[in-house]
Amino acid sequence: MKKYMLKRILFSIFSLLVVVMVVMLLVYSLIERSVIFQTDDMWNKKSLNDRVVYEYKQYQKYGYLNYTDYTTFLQKKYQSLVGDGYDKDPNFQADKKALNDSKKYMENESVKEFIAEYTAKGYTIRYLEPSLHRSGKVKSGGTPFLLAIHERNVVFRLLDYIKGFFSFENKNMVQDETLTDRYVRVEKDPYSGLFAVVGSGTQHKYLLYFNNRFPFIHQNWFRINLGTSYTTYRDQEITDVINNPTGEMKTTRQQYPAMIGTDEYVDTAIDFHTLRYNPNELTEQDKAEFPDKYTIYSYQRGGLSMLENSFVIGLAATIIAYLLGLPLGMLMARRKDKLADKLGNAYIIFIMAVPSLAYIFMFAAVGTRLFGLPYKFANAKSWILAAILPMISLSLPSIGNLMKWMRRYMIDQMNSDYVKFARAEGLSEREIFDTHISKNAMIYLVHGIPASILGCLTGAIITERVYGVPGVGNLLTVAINTHDNGIIVACTVFYTTLSILALILGDLLLAHYDPRISLSEEGGGGR
Repeated sequence: MKKYMLKRILFSIFSLLVVVMVVMLLVYSLIERSVIFQTDDMWNKKSLNDRVVYEYKQYQKYGYLNYTDYTTFLQKKYQSLVGDGYDKDPNFQADKKALNDSKKYMENESVKEFIAEYTAKGYTIRYLEPSLHRSGKVKSGGTPFLLAIHERNVVFRLLDYIKGFFSFENKNMVQDETLTDRYVRVEKDPYSGLFAVVGSGTQHKYLLYFNNRFPFIHQNWFRINLGTSYTTYRDQEITDVINNPTGEMKTTRQQYPAMIGTDEYVDTAIDFHTLRYNPNELTEQDKAEFPDKYTIYSYQRGGLSMLENSFVIGLAATIIAYLLGLPLGMLMARRKDKLADKLGNAYIIFIMAVPSLAYIFMFAAVGTRLFGLPYKFANAKSWILAAILPMISLSLPSIGNLMKWMRRYMIDQMNSDYVKFARAEGLSEREIFDTHISKNAMIYLVHGIPASILGCLTGAIITERVYGVPGVGNLLTVAINTHDNGIIVACTVFYTTLSILALILGDLLLAHYDPRISLSEEGGGGR
C-alpha cells in the first residue's frame, strides 16, 4: 500500500507539472499576446512610443518578459552618485536628453553603459526614436525610449510558479529596516474576545484567529498562491477571489485598533482580521486609526465564497442524484422490460439526447412559472431558493447516468453463478437483490464517488452561467474570454489536482469495498 501510494503521488505530481507546462506553453507562447489589450481602455488612450512602452509594461506584469528602460537605469545611477536630488543634476539631464538625437545617442557614455550591462545579461536592446512634428516638436506620445527586453522561457516561468506556490509567513517577511519589533505570539483578540496568533514583521497581522464565520477558525499563516488575476479581477490574488465571500458588505459597530481601550466606536465594514503591512508612508488618518503600519485591509461581506457556492450546490446535487439514481436503477433492474423499466429508459434517453442547455432552460421555465423560484442569484431574496433550480439542473443528468449504470450492472449480476446458487438455496428474489446483486453492482460505481464529490469544487460551467451562480464553474470561461492568463493557469492547477486526487481516493475506496482488489504487492485477493 505504501509503495503504491508513493508511486501514485510521484506520478501525479509529474502529470500535474506536465499539464501546467503545456497550458503555460499554449497561453504564453502559442497564443498571440497582443489579445490582452482587446478590452484595455488605457491602451486605446495611448499612442506612438507611449503605447509601445505601455505594452511592454503589461507584458512584464502578465509574465511574458522582463523589461527595463534607460531612464530607470539613469535614476539608479545618479541617485547613488548625488542622492535624492539627482533629477536636477546637469549630467543626469544631459544623459536623458541624449536619446533625442537618433543619430548620435549611441555616443553617450551612459547609453553605452546601459547597453553593455543588459546585453551581458541576455537582454535585447530596442531604441524607440522620437516622433516629431514638421516643426521639430515632439508629438504627443512620441517621446524617445531605450528599452532592454528579456523574453521569459516557459520552463523558468513554471519553476518560478512552483517556488512561489506555497508560502509560510514568518517575522522576517517584511523588508523594512525601520521595523525593529518583530515577533509571532499569542494575544487576546479584541474583535472575537478569544485568543489569536498575531505577528509583527509578517505580511498579515493576524495569523490565526476565530470569528463567527464557518469554519470559525481561520488562518493567514500558510497560503497557497495560485497567482494573480490581471484583467477579470484587477490585481487580486486568485486564492482570495475564490475564497472571499461574494455578498454585500456588512457594516458592524467596531473599534479601529487605535481606539481599543476607549469607549469610541464606529460603524464600518472593515475586517480587521485581514490587516496587512503597509510599506508606504502612512497618512495622518492612518496614524490616527492604527498604532502600527498594519493598515491595509479587506471588507466584511455576507454570503458564501465562489468555492463555497459551487461546492454546496454541487454536493446537494450529488446527494440528490445518488439518493434517487441508485434506487431507481435497482427498481428498473428488478422490473426489467416492465413499465418501471420502460419509464426509466425513456428518462435516460431524454436526458442523454437533449442538449444540457435545452433542458436547463426547460426546467428553469417550469420552476419559475409554476413554483415561483428565482431565476437569477442576483435577484433572489433567499440563497436557498436561488439554489434550488441549479441543484435540480445539476442532479438531473447524474440521476439518469446512475440509473443507467446501476441497471446494467445489476442485470449483468443477475446471470452470475452465485445468483443461481442463491436461488437453489431457497433465498427469495428480494433477498438476492438486496443482499447480493445490489452490493456487487455497486462495486463498479464506488470508484466514481470521490470524483463526484470533489467535482463539486469545480462547479458547473453551463449551469452556473445560466443561473448567474457566483461560483468557480464560470471562472475559466470568463478568464479565456478576457485573456486572464493567471486564472487560466490557476484553474488548470486546481482542476488537475482535484482530478488526480479523485482517482487516488477512488482506488482506495474500491480496494476497501471490493475484497478481490488489493493495493499491496501481494496482488489481488490477498484478503
